[in-house]
Amino acid sequence: MSTPAAANTTATAPLSAARTLATAARVLRQLAHDPRTVALLLLIPVLMITLLRYVFDGSPQTFDSIGASLLGIFPLITMFLVTSIATLRERTSGTLERLLAMPLGKGDLIAGYALAFGAVAVLQSLLATALSVWALGLDVTGSPWLLLLIALLDALLGTALGLFVSAFAASEFQAVQFMPAVIFPQLLLCGLFVPRDRMAPFLEVISDVLPMSYAVDGMNEVVHHPDVTGDFVRDVLIVAGCALLVLALGAATLRRRTT
Repeated sequence: MSTPAAANTTATAPLSAARTLATAARVLRQLAHDPRTVALLLLIPVLMITLLRYVFDGSPQTFDSIGASLLGIFPLITMFLVTSIATLRERTSGTLERLLAMPLGKGDLIAGYALAFGAVAVLQSLLATALSVWALGLDVTGSPWLLLLIALLDALLGTALGLFVSAFAASEFQAVQFMPAVIFPQLLLCGLFVPRDRMAPFLEVISDVLPMSYAVDGMNEVVHHPDVTGDFVRDVLIVAGCALLVLALGAATLRRRTT
């Protein structure tokens, strides 16, 4: 069995493309043998957006106004749930312990998970965006590819948040309990229900530091402007930066359960 010093050495090893790709391939193989999780990742956002479209069947303008925002929110939520539970399962089953005893750094492990779930996020976002724009008639002034970009970044942000919070949960049930603390406040304050500038001033200040606010703002920029705007670029950079920051925090909190 590896000594703590050896485990610490491997945990701080430089990032390796080969080890990262090997980790990503292992995670994707595990997902391939779990059809229920694959269905949750790929079909739930599609089904929810379809349901929303027909809830507002008599008011297509309402679907146009909030459909794009939810196109980014649904992937974030599903990726958060699946990633947090899957990573926690690795921790509690001892898989993480064995992996960190091998020549595998923390950065390799986190990057491998992010790459694997990121690949799923690409497919998830592509399906949801294509369905919304070309099948459900979501009216978008800008390019649908920009919607896809924001949806993908939101899914990656959900992945990063899931990896991060899994460090603070002792069971899968506790991982799910983090959703009200991490996701629901962002959902309420992102501007989906009420424009952020109409909220109480202290809530508007809080919303200004939440990444989901910029995801919704970015979607709205695409819906209302034919060209890429400066605000859209700002929103994309903030969401991407938050995802990278949370991934770094996830790597910092990654640790062995025993010595």
